[in-house]
Amino acid sequence: MNHSPQKRPYVSNSKPPGGGGGIEVSADDDNVDRSDLKRRCIDYHTPSVLDITSIPSLAYLTYCAHVTRAKNSSPVMCLSWTPGGRRLLTGNQEGEFTLWDGVNFSFELIMSAHDSSFRTMAWSNNQNYLLTSDAGGNIKYWSPSIAPVQSIDSHDGNPVHALSFSPNDAKFVSCGDDATVRIWDWAGHREERTLEGHGWDVKTVQWHPRSSVICSGSKDNLVKLWDPRTGSCLSTLYGHKNTVTKVAWNDNGNWLLTASRDQLVKLYDIRAMRELCSFRGHHKEVTSLAWHPIYETVFASGGMDGTLIYWNVGPKGSEEPAAKIPFAHDMAIWDMKWHPAGHLLATGSNDRQTKFWARNRPGSKQGLDFDGPGSGADGKDAEVTHAEMELGNHVGIVIGRRGATIIAMQRQTKTKMHVDQMRRVLQIEGTARQIETVKKRVGALLERVSSDGDGRQQGGGFGGW
Repeated sequence: MNHSPQKRPYVSNSKPPGGGGGIEVSADDDNVDRSDLKRRCIDYHTPSVLDITSIPSLAYLTYCAHVTRAKNSSPVMCLSWTPGGRRLLTGNQEGEFTLWDGVNFSFELIMSAHDSSFRTMAWSNNQNYLLTSDAGGNIKYWSPSIAPVQSIDSHDGNPVHALSFSPNDAKFVSCGDDATVRIWDWAGHREERTLEGHGWDVKTVQWHPRSSVICSGSKDNLVKLWDPRTGSCLSTLYGHKNTVTKVAWNDNGNWLLTASRDQLVKLYDIRAMRELCSFRGHHKEVTSLAWHPIYETVFASGGMDGTLIYWNVGPKGSEEPAAKIPFAHDMAIWDMKWHPAGHLLATGSNDRQTKFWARNRPGSKQGLDFDGPGSGADGKDAEVTHAEMELGNHVGIVIGRRGATIIAMQRQTKTKMHVDQMRRVLQIEGTARQIETVKKRVGALLERVSSDGDGRQQGGGFGGW
């Protein structure tokens, strides 16, 4: 079976009037320069393979196809694929839209959208409109061509963390830091009902894909199910011990995912109102969730430490990760979205980067062998040990700005590191070989810093660190 990518002719960086996409060119056109038809292959599995093999492992996208960063980079707070998946739209902390090409990942457009930081964006089910919200309580309507349609001030100026449309798009729901969930009339641009019952900031909300049920998660550790017609609370789930950061309905309408700062992801069967299983794999709070658009048992989760994990629920539930990328990002993954076709996953992070994840090349096991520091073939080398390294006055150098240096070093060496600032030592957890690598790198860093600072030490050295 041929595993080479199917050639789909596509050329031209020009755009037709109205801001549309590129120009499709017929393969039979003799005037087309074949050199212009080349594009980088990121998916080595043909559609025929996907059709005849219903294997969820094809959904574990562990290969980083591309990393983007806008010129005026700032943390990426939310993102969404445009209808059809042709482009990716991201919203950053400066309130700006950034548009990326979904085929070759090139930069297309940046524009100002909100006066404060983005919080979320959601397309209507018919994909005719886009809703966005910001940290100032402003909700905006946008057309598919990203033209502003309507603006609403809501939640008494508090950040609006989530938006979700009803199944028929006649209503939508929002939640914010005023501890309320609010239902809005789409056509009338007015608030219809306020759902009160949470005792603290409401961080996430989502409308059931086919029923009149709304799910919300709050800083009071509770997950609540609401009836939007009466405004009453149908049920309360007490499974988490810390802030509930995300909730996500499966497209089958029966499963509900909840993520929390207690590092757990829980799966509930709403038909029986019981917990099916808890997914344990994150070592920091879980910040994002996304169900796969095709395989209903597969979902992805992102953590505060930049870890990206793929899970497969399975017939009896599974608590073990199916694939794991320990340092997919250097900082928190605030949002993630699957491409409508399921062959790409886009992630936006506090490290100012947007990454596109694709399937591995045939035969590659990148991200699938994730047993951690103790997974080496040699028993001696696989033993996990602890070590310490003196840092002296260079504690701040090793930590880096906002922890960027130590996070990047953990990602590169696959170890766990912590700086004890009171004792001024670096604590390292890993195999003997990994610890030796860390000590060499940190030693080289400190030696370079010391040599660069010899001329300044007489004037106080690194006392400021």
